[in-house]
Amino acid sequence: MNRKYHSFNVRGKILGRIAVDIAKVLSGKGKIDFSPHIDAGDFAVVTDSDEIAVTGNKREGKMYHRFSGYPGGITSISLGDQIEKDSRKVIEKAVFGMLPKNRLRGKMMKRLFIYKKDDKHSHKVDIKH
Repeated sequence: MNRKYHSFNVRGKILGRIAVDIAKVLSGKGKIDFSPHIDAGDFAVVTDSDEIAVTGNKREGKMYHRFSGYPGGITSISLGDQIEKDSRKVIEKAVFGMLPKNRLRGKMMKRLFIYKKDDKHSHKVDIKH
């Protein structure tokens, strides 16, 4: 299987709209031989994750929750704070939610590489989006 590397520069792009495109590349939906039970997707290299854009008041209103399993163990962080802390997790969580909920999702996520603004990568990119 010949997998290609797709490059996504997310500077100024809307989070949900670019996450859809990344999920399509990872799942292989753009290929003519697509089959939902076969993992035939490509690699996705995302750059400039610090420059992601969101619409409306999502920076303050959208919350990410974690639960430790203990009473009172819920922790919440807003989208804006998470972007400042680690913007790669925001894109990772958005793409993760758009992939199919089956055993192939973990394999698809391993082909997603996200880099911040000043990070360098050594992936040889075939297609730019």
